[in-house]
Amino acid sequence: MIARTARALAAAGVEAPRAEAEQLAAYVLQVPRGRLALADGFTPAQRDRLAALVGRRVTREPLQHLLGSAGFRHLELAVGPGVFVPRPETELLAGWGIERARERAAPLVVDLCSGSGAIALAVAQEVPAARVVAVERSPAALTWLRRNAAGRAAAGDRPIEVVAADVTDPDLLADLAGRVDVLLCNPPYVPRSVTVPPEVAGHDPDEAVFGGADGLDVIRPVVGRAAALLRPGGAIGIEHDDTHAAAVPALLRGDGRYDRVAEHRDLAGRPRFASASRRADGTHADPAPAWQTDSS
Repeated sequence: MIARTARALAAAGVEAPRAEAEQLAAYVLQVPRGRLALADGFTPAQRDRLAALVGRRVTREPLQHLLGSAGFRHLELAVGPGVFVPRPETELLAGWGIERARERAAPLVVDLCSGSGAIALAVAQEVPAARVVAVERSPAALTWLRRNAAGRAAAGDRPIEVVAADVTDPDLLADLAGRVDVLLCNPPYVPRSVTVPPEVAGHDPDEAVFGGADGLDVIRPVVGRAAALLRPGGAIGIEHDDTHAAAVPALLRGDGRYDRVAEHRDLAGRPRFASASRRADGTHADPAPAWQTDSS
């Protein structure tokens, strides 16, 4: 049954058909994937259920929507229509932010464009002393964010604070200005001209994927607002498209209020996120030349 499922998924262009076939089978049988070999065979009802799920997956409906959840670091988060499915690559940004937060006794961490709450909830779980504020604009995504936040609080993690707001608002989190220790952001950053996989194009919210013509429409204002929110010496990390390896660090340098600007690559060697520190003296240096793109 699993082999047949894997063949159907492969024919539909799914990248990891065997792994997904095992995940779907484990989900239907209600056993851990690692114990599939020890599970009893499928009942007729379970066969029908698996066939129905495979029928949806071959149309490229995201696997996470079928399972109702997505793994992220040590978390299992509820996801579905209306919210961006967190990706494994973003665990790198979250891990970096967690390490920075651990440098403070009681850090204040802000997660912008929070979506399902993956980054914010990972920080809250792994840095129990942190106060974590998650900001999201989309009403649909906020529903999933609040659901996940409530679930993790019920499980014993420190509750996070959810704020419904637009991260491009020039007065965003005005009460926290100059107080934030770590600011993390996984914004919409795909340039509008890029063709994305069917799972993204047909199911992830457009506003959570595309960042304008060059992919920087949200990142630009976030860079500026973050400088106002961070304390001197505070850290910022922003995930970006792999075409932005020069653009986002240049925006950080060009602002004039950051130093220690760095670019970070993922395990495949692709540019993944940029980081910087708010100037420790709190001043505004002479800005570097602003990054320009052909579309700006």
